[in-house]
Amino acid sequence: MRRPGLRIGACLSLTGRYARFGLQAAAALETWRRLDRDVELIIEDDASDPVRLTALIGEVASGCDLLLGPYSTQLMRAAARALAGRDRLIWNHGGSGDDVEGALPGRIVSLPAPASRYAAPFLRRLAERRDRAPLRIVRGRGSFGRQVAAGAEALARELGLGVTRSEPAGAAWDLLSAGTFEDDIAAVTHALALPRPPRTVCSVAAGVQEFARAVADPEGVLGVAQWFPGAPPSPGLGPTEAGFLAAHAGRTGAVPDYPAIQAVAGAVIAKHCAILAGSVAPDALWAAAASLDTSTLFGGFRIAPGTGVQVKHETVLVRWSAGRLRRE
Repeated sequence: MRRPGLRIGACLSLTGRYARFGLQAAAALETWRRLDRDVELIIEDDASDPVRLTALIGEVASGCDLLLGPYSTQLMRAAARALAGRDRLIWNHGGSGDDVEGALPGRIVSLPAPASRYAAPFLRRLAERRDRAPLRIVRGRGSFGRQVAAGAEALARELGLGVTRSEPAGAAWDLLSAGTFEDDIAAVTHALALPRPPRTVCSVAAGVQEFARAVADPEGVLGVAQWFPGAPPSPGLGPTEAGFLAAHAGRTGAVPDYPAIQAVAGAVIAKHCAILAGSVAPDALWAAAASLDTSTLFGGFRIAPGTGVQVKHETVLVRWSAGRLRRE
């Protein structure tokens, strides 16, 4: 295997509905490439379209040594279907749906915490309060929202939190919104405009910077993110968070959201496994990935060896305060 110049390929949304995150992922991968200097990047635009992705991903897979998945559970689901008949391993950095993470055992290695565990830090925060209130869980369209909501409801009941199906009249209540970015914006905007809004609002969409440009007043809203600055200083693999963020800011002038960092972590893990295995054959890569218990700037990494589902990485609770996102 030719270690210098490993070709890492990805279909990312450079246009379309997911472009706000696909462009960040592409920019972050380019920053990492400049730091690593030992890889080539092949990035194609899937246009946020499952049909285009399906037609494109086989070509990208054929032209690279290591294949990163697209951003979004919907597109990652399409990628899994398209690759089901191919002997290729895909590094899933952008699809947290439980069904996606376990879709192709032996051929999909996942980095994000699964959707069913997404809301865990928010629910644990509510469970710590003495003045508990009913929790309303609003799910958006699609399986991602359903999986986040189902996992949240199961954990809420386990923690002794009351779950309601409607907006309680005349009493304090809390809100969790889980869906697409657009679904969450609509749910949060509606809730904050009510005569008696929820005392606590948490939204998956509030975990990224774009949220503040999409709602009138994000102050106090909690978000759930797969990553937020403040990781331990010395990850097991790849660049440090501080070093990468400094390099990225120097090149782009921006601090990336978690979709960008998880793409970089996918590339870091993929390259390490290729070196560890001495091969880019799918079975060798899978065995290397299944042997790891480590961390990157994105956080912890360990997969269930029988499925490829991520079991170590945890989501982060954040809050909008004075116009900025802050770690809780």
